[in-house]
Amino acid sequence: MEPSARPDPSTVLKIERLCRDFAAGDEVVHALRDVSFEVRRGEYVTIMGPSGSGKSTLLSLLGCLDAPTSGRYWIDGEEVGRMDPDRLAAVRNRRIGFVFQSFNLLSRVSALENVELPLYYNRSIPARRRREMAKAALDAVGLSHRASHRPNQLSGGQQQRVAIARALVGEPALLLADEATGNLDSRTSLEILALFRRLEEQGKTIVFVTHSPDVARYSARTIRLLDGRLQEDAPVADRAFVEEIP
Repeated sequence: MEPSARPDPSTVLKIERLCRDFAAGDEVVHALRDVSFEVRRGEYVTIMGPSGSGKSTLLSLLGCLDAPTSGRYWIDGEEVGRMDPDRLAAVRNRRIGFVFQSFNLLSRVSALENVELPLYYNRSIPARRRREMAKAALDAVGLSHRASHRPNQLSGGQQQRVAIARALVGEPALLLADEATGNLDSRTSLEILALFRRLEEQGKTIVFVTHSPDVARYSARTIRLLDGRLQEDAPVADRAFVEEIP
């Protein structure tokens, strides 16, 4: 396949005819089949689909945790499919901020130290600057007053805010969220969705992977997968909004 034109600067994410196959005994499972779409800078996009639709496989590819069988993938103007493992690791650390369903915080260190962690892999950032950036990220999610608390001293919603701050601290090109409200009650889920809405207003680029149509309604655009294929890519017609809950 000949390379397409380099994405313009307003495009943060571009995938083109992405396929991912897995061997299952004598058979081949086509987890993704010719999926193509773009995400522009400042967009808040949901990738949605039922179990087995291919969204987890796509999430691994978008997060540079796996390589496609065929197709191309650009992030922030760079094609990642041909990168060596070291360069790919650098892209994961500096271009992508991850938010997981299970928070993935270290239990024995403070919220501030959890937020600092991704910056340790960038040796160009001195210790004092790391601390300043972590404090600013916690402030951005409304948790500067809990900086010294450990995860077991925080509520589930507060832990997820710390995880979001950790994803934001390196100022990545893309915020990639995997069922980021899946472990939260309905009220706390709305708080987190309000936070994502605020981040969108600040110009952050967000891709939120979920199985829930209710969660997808808070994004600006929904990409639907079914059986490894793109079924729909359209703006959210009845977009829901939520104010920050005190």
